[in-house]
Amino acid sequence: MKLLTATPLAVLCAAALSLPAIAAKPAKPPKAPTFDAKRLSEEVKVLSSDEFEGRGPATAGETKTIDYVVAQLKAAGVQPGGDLQGNKRLWTQAVPLLRSDIEGTPKLSVTVKKKARALTQGNEIAVRAALDGSKAVAIKNAPLVFAGYGVTAPERDWDDFKNVDLKGKIAVVLINDPDFETGDGDFGGKAMTYYGRWTYKFEEAARRGAVGLLIVHETAPASYGWATVKNSNTNTMFDVVRDAPGSAHPTMEGWIQRDLAVSLFKSAGLDFDKLKKQAQTREFKPIVLKGVTLSANYAVKSEVITSQNIVGRVDGSKKPDETVIYSAHWDHLGVGAPDAKGDTIYNGAVDNATGTAALIELGRAFAKGKKPQRSVVFLAVTAEEKGLLGSEYYSSKPLYPLAKTVAVINMDAFDPGGAARDFTTSGSAKQELLDELIATGQRWNLNYVTDPKPEAGHFFRSDHFPFAKRGVPAISFGSGEDKIEGGTASGKAAEEAYTRDRYHQPADEWEASWTFGGIARDLQILYTLGNDLANSRRWPNWSEDSEFRAQRDETADQRPAK
Repeated sequence: MKLLTATPLAVLCAAALSLPAIAAKPAKPPKAPTFDAKRLSEEVKVLSSDEFEGRGPATAGETKTIDYVVAQLKAAGVQPGGDLQGNKRLWTQAVPLLRSDIEGTPKLSVTVKKKARALTQGNEIAVRAALDGSKAVAIKNAPLVFAGYGVTAPERDWDDFKNVDLKGKIAVVLINDPDFETGDGDFGGKAMTYYGRWTYKFEEAARRGAVGLLIVHETAPASYGWATVKNSNTNTMFDVVRDAPGSAHPTMEGWIQRDLAVSLFKSAGLDFDKLKKQAQTREFKPIVLKGVTLSANYAVKSEVITSQNIVGRVDGSKKPDETVIYSAHWDHLGVGAPDAKGDTIYNGAVDNATGTAALIELGRAFAKGKKPQRSVVFLAVTAEEKGLLGSEYYSSKPLYPLAKTVAVINMDAFDPGGAARDFTTSGSAKQELLDELIATGQRWNLNYVTDPKPEAGHFFRSDHFPFAKRGVPAISFGSGEDKIEGGTASGKAAEEAYTRDRYHQPADEWEASWTFGGIARDLQILYTLGNDLANSRRWPNWSEDSEFRAQRDETADQRPAK
C-alpha cells in the first residue's frame, strides 16, 4: 500500500500514539438498523469470486465490480454521487492513473569482486515496474550504498545520508524506524512514524538523486512476510499522474531478502547486524559496499489509464452541502503469480470485499431510514492496493468540499467471523471523532483497544489517511480480537493466521463457515456514529497537539458555527 506525497510529512509520529484501553460501561444499545449477515456473506462471496478476477484496476474485474456495486446501491435506494455530467451526477468519479508493467522477465544480478551472480525476480529480490516515466531500466554495475533507515528528519536532528552523493548509485535501507527494535528513541518507540513506511523511503531516495532503492525485508519490522512483498510488488504498478514523476520515484524501486543483504554485506567485509545497530543512532554514516554492484535490465510499458471511484449519496434534508463519508476500497491485486496450488487469482475476500459489502449495506440503511440532516456519501475507492490512489485522488480533487466534510469513516478488512467484545482503529491519532466512536461503542458494552500493532504503521496504510493529512477528521475501524466465543487467544490466532497465510495471497477467499455476525453488529455502531454526526451541528476536530489540527483550522471560516 503506497502513499503518494512528494515531500516528507515530518511530524506524523503522533498519528500512532497509543491510548489506554477504555473499559466499556454497561449500557443498553441504542436503536439501530439490523444488518443482514446472510446478505453481507453473499455480497462478499460474489465480489471475491473468480469471476471478478481479483478486482484489479483497469481490468475486466473492475468493470464487473463497478457494475455489481452500482446495481446493489441502486437497489438499496442510494442516489449517484459521482462526477457531474451536465446537471446530473454519475455513479463514478474518473481517476486517471499511470499504469506500469515490466515486459518479460527482468534481468537482475549482483557482482561481487568481479564475479556476477544472477538474481531471480520474486525470489531473493522483488523490483517494481518503474514509475518515474522510464520506458526501460538499464542499470549496469551500480554501486550499493547502505544508508541506514533512509531517513532525513531535521526536526529530530536525524540524517542517515550525511550529504553522500547517490547519483548513479543504489541505496540499501532498512524497513521501519530506527527505534523499532529497541522500542525507545527519537521516533516514537514501537509506534511507526511515516519515516518508517517504505513509501517515504522511495520518495526520499528520489529526492536524494539515487538511481535506485532496495529495502531490506524483515518480517517483524515490515509486519508481513516475503510472500506479501513479492505479490504486491512484482505485478502491475500504478501511480497518480504527476508532472515530474522522477521527483517522487527513483528509476528502480525494490526489496531484497535479509539473507541476500547479509551475504552482500559480508562479501564487502561488513557485518550487517553491527551496522544495523549503528543505524539506530544519529551518528550513523552511510557506507559503500566495496566490490559489490548491481545490474538491472528490463523494458517497461507505461500508459495513462482511467479507473473509477464509485460514489453513492443520500442527500441531507437540511444541510445537504455538509457531508459525512463512509469509505472502503473495492480493489484487490487482480491476477498474479501462482501460489503453491497453482491459483493465480487474488480474490481479496477479507481485503476488502468485506468493507465493500459493508459500504453497500450502510447505504441501504441510510436510504431506507429517516433522511439525515446532512448528506451521507458512500465512497468505494480504486487502487488502494497500489498506494491509496483512489482516496488520494478524491481528497485532492473532492466532489464535495473537504472543509464541509464532517468526518470520514473508513472500513478495511473486517473479520468475517463472530462478534468480539472490543474493537480497534488503524493507529490511535488523538481526535474528537475517535472519542465519539469510543463513546458509541460503549453503548454496545464494547471496549476500545488501541492499535495492537502500532509498529506496523496501519495509520498510513488505509484510505482515511489522505483525508487526515488534509485535516479532515478520519478513522479506519478495525474488528476486535476479544471474541465472544474463544476470547482474545482465538481472535489473535485468527489474525496471525490470516496475515501469514492469506493476506495478499490467492488464499484470501470466501468461506461458507464465516458467520458475519461481527460485521453485522459492528455496522450498527458505525451507522450510529455516522447518523449521529449527520443529524448534529458538530464539527469534530483533531486534538490541540495533533499534526493535522492546523490544516483543519485553516478552513474553519468555511464551516458554520456549531
